Amino acid sequence: MDYGKFKYETAQKARESRKNQQQTVVKEQKLRPKIDPHDYETKKGHVVRFLQAGSKVKVTIMFRGREQSRPELGYRLLQRLGADVADYGFVETSAKQDGRNMTMVLAPHRGAKTRAKAAHDADAPAAQRAQPESAPTETPQN
Repeated sequence: MDYGKFKYETAQKARESRKNQQQTVVKEQKLRPKIDPHDYETKKGHVVRFLQAGSKVKVTIMFRGREQSRPELGYRLLQRLGADVADYGFVETSAKQDGRNMTMVLAPHRGAKTRAKAAHDADAPAAQRAQPESAPTETPQN
């Protein structure tokens, strides 16, 4: 085997292995300690959607002014969010203070992305069956 062929085959193997690798995507959701209940539910819905898609989610609590003297409010909020989305993911990195921000990383349960893709693929044919083909319409003749 000549060197050119060897080099080509190793490049092909490297390309194939890169194609099969999965990129981890980290989405970020920012909250404030004094968040309204409806706003919390909306943000929680976004986190659930990200986890169902198979992405990791970095949840950040941003403190301003006097809020920085009460980090336990942010800690409780992150604990509550982690408990609320426990069906969809788990806490990968627990809450920790980083300057003015407190962060926590949530990761989806194993196989969440494949389950979401399978459900999406199963819904696609059902949606196509639900829409009947358009019947030819006759034009009225005067």
